[in-house]
Amino acid sequence: MPIRLCAVVSFRSLAALALAACMLLTGAVQGMAAGISQFTGEYSGSVDVVKADGDTDPRDMSVIIREMKKGFTIKWTSTTEKDDGRKKTKTYEIEFQHSGRKGVYSAAMTRNVFGHAVPLNPMEGEPFVWGRLTGETLTVFSLFIHPNGDYEMQQYDRTLAEGGLDLVYISRLNGAPRRRLETFLAKQ
Repeated sequence: MPIRLCAVVSFRSLAALALAACMLLTGAVQGMAAGISQFTGEYSGSVDVVKADGDTDPRDMSVIIREMKKGFTIKWTSTTEKDDGRKKTKTYEIEFQHSGRKGVYSAAMTRNVFGHAVPLNPMEGEPFVWGRLTGETLTVFSLFIHPNGDYEMQQYDRTLAEGGLDLVYISRLNGAPRRRLETFLAKQ
């Protein structure tokens, strides 16, 4: 004698199931849409840079990340105080646009003849810059080609942390590590 299983599903349980599925789907879509928005804000911190002679230079750092319709901008500033009290400040601001690849952004650092934002040309000594968003880390890469053909890669990893961002900066010359800096940038 075959056994028959009979499921009785009420309208109320179907409605509850549909509501739960809707909530899960909405949460997933919102999670995907968040993307760069979880990084937006203003952050600051400092780090001691160890020089070749073993002496250290204190460096103040700040970064502002803003979401835009087609991507985001990053503006970062570093200020080094010299032994004689002088301060040297460098500021960079780059617009990043969706590249068509998931989580990869191209830098729009100049305008072409049609007025479209495009990357710079590394063969002319300009940096080639792009960004990547993977999970809780926003990375900016910069490639420089030196006049003799050597290349330098810089990588800025900004990872979400409680109260701000963990910053890891790595510089390589022809693939060999040159400098590594790590610090915490507090959200303002």
